[in-house]
Amino acid sequence: MFATPEQVAATNKANVETMLTLANAAFASVERLAALNLNTARSFMEDGVTNTKALMGAKDVQEFVSLQTAMAQPAVEKVVAYARSVYEIATQNQDEVSKLMEGQMAEVNKGVAAALDKAAKSAPAGSDVAVAAVKSAIAAANSAYDSMSKAAKQVAEIAEANVAAATNATVKAVGTAQKAAPKTTAAKKAA
Repeated sequence: MFATPEQVAATNKANVETMLTLANAAFASVERLAALNLNTARSFMEDGVTNTKALMGAKDVQEFVSLQTAMAQPAVEKVVAYARSVYEIATQNQDEVSKLMEGQMAEVNKGVAAALDKAAKSAPAGSDVAVAAVKSAIAAANSAYDSMSKAAKQVAEIAEANVAAATNATVKAVGTAQKAAPKTTAAKKAA
């Protein structure tokens, strides 16, 4: 029933490996996010300089407004692409951590089941009911964990679909506004 030094060492080694895997996943996500932020900042700075030069070269107000309107769509698309990339990085990291935790739970369950079986063999007569109750409680806890895990995955899928729909609606709305702006400017000029 008691753990041997070898079992304690193996458990400690497994825990260290798990922590290293979690740390590596976190660092990889932070690294990807930092690279994304740097590239996005560079791109926006370059676009800002180019756009400012173009706007300063406008010959009249109508051309200025037309240039601004034309610049809006690509800017919104870049912001949406950035948001999607951040969401993707976060989702991938969450998936990695979830898979690791599911593996850990499976190992813990195996260990508890083995310990329980070993304890049942050396338990006094008549303790079968208690052992069965503990096994039943473990099975219920595992079932609840599985249900929560499935529900969390469904929520994540719904959230992903909602994010995709919202970003598509935003891009579409900006595109519609961009197409309507020249007509409004032309109508004001005619009046």
